[in-house]
This record gives sequence, structure tokens and C-alpha cells, in this order.
Amino acid sequence: MKPVKTSPTTPSTTPPVDVVLPCLNEAEALPWVLARIPPGWRALVVDNGSTDGSADLARSLGATVVHESRRGFGAACHAGLAAATADIVCFCDCDASLDPSHLVPFVHRVRADEDDLVLGRRRPQSRGAWPAHARAGNLVLARMLRRRTGLRLHDLGPLRAARREALLALGLTDRRSGYPLEMVVRAADAGWRVAEYDVPYLPRTGASKVTGTWRGTWHAVRDMSRVLAEAPVAPAASADSVAPAAPADAARGKDSR
Repeated sequence: MKPVKTSPTTPSTTPPVDVVLPCLNEAEALPWVLARIPPGWRALVVDNGSTDGSADLARSLGATVVHESRRGFGAACHAGLAAATADIVCFCDCDASLDPSHLVPFVHRVRADEDDLVLGRRRPQSRGAWPAHARAGNLVLARMLRRRTGLRLHDLGPLRAARREALLALGLTDRRSGYPLEMVVRAADAGWRVAEYDVPYLPRTGASKVTGTWRGTWHAVRDMSRVLAEAPVAPAASADSVAPAAPADAARGKDSR
């Protein structure tokens, strides 16, 4: 399948959905990822200091490139959120471990006001897709999240969708590995309806920048533990900025078992 090229978005042609793709040296994976962006959606590739030509490649494949000089997964994600103009914003890793086309039902649920934040629960498709140390770290954090918020989530995966204005109103401050968790914690504190649904998880292309080693996983867990230790923060948005929410412990886990 050839990469799908999209025209640069202008203020008069706001895309229906923006997909934020944090990118650090992902030239090998970019063609596969960008080819799976749903038609009409805009790919926002946030280059976080790549040295392998990722930015130029992404641009040649029709993506909009955002540059973020401050290193950090959270810094890249938030730069993409700030650059987005669509009503609904999605996030997806740029390493070919997740297929952005699986975001389509997530967007439908957000657009229909059935959920406020939808997360993908990663289901490994091979033994090497999710290393033991990364899976262990994720399990620990999911349990800590449940104690902190009551959300019955199994995964803190990067595939997710929500409304842009509501996300900005959460006032996210973490710019490191804790960004994805902070988004969920603050959404729960704000009474959002948070849900997770199964998505296939593939072996990533290239080396992981965060959880590729036990050391990297430990640093990620440390960053996220710091987020969980923070006191609840009242969101900047008004009470009617998102749809009326169910209690935080009503998060739904949809699995295939």
C-alpha cells in the first residue's frame, strides 16, 4: 500500500481529525504509519530532534511536520496538541507498533459523546512485541492508577482520542514519560468518561527510546509515579466543556476474552 499523501492544512480547511505522531528517528517506520492514516485526517509528525531525515521524509509523504526542540515524549505530544486545529485529536506512536487506522472507532465514540477519552489496550501479536520489562512496568502503573483514580484500566497505551479543547483545558504540564499518564489522571479528576478497547500491538521498528531496556522502563515508571503522587488539579475548563460524565470508577475495559 502506497503512503497516503495529504495536502497541507490551511485555516480555511480544518481537518476533521488530527493525529499527533511524536517522532525521534523513525524514518524506517514512517511510510508504514503514514500509509495508515485514515483518508481526510491530518498527520502531525512532531520531530523531536531526529538525525535520520525523519522530518523531510514525513513532509514528502504529505504529513504536516511540527518541530519540538525540547527532548521528551511529553514535549513532543504537547507540541502536537498545541499545533492541532481539529475538534478531535488522536495520539499514536510513530514506530509501526500501532496502526493509526484503529483510531476510527475511537473517534466515532468521542464524536457521538459516548466517551470523553478513549485508549487502546495493547494486545501483543507476537512474543517479541511487548518485552517483559515494559509489560511489568505497565502493569504496576495500571494498578497504581486504579488506586489513585478508581479507573479500571489495564493499559496506559499511546493510542488515544479526545476533543482538543478539553485536552488543552486539562493543563497538562509533564513533558517527559509521565505525559500519557497525566492525561488519564487529570481526565479522571475532571470526571471524564474514560474507556479502553483492544488494539493489535506489533513489534516496533527500530529501538525504543523509553522502554527498550529495564533502565528506560524504570525511568518511565519513576516519571509516572511522580504524576500519581500529585494532588488533584481542577481543570481550567467549565463544567460543560465535556459531556456529563459517569463516576471515575465506571471506566469500561473492552477485551476479546
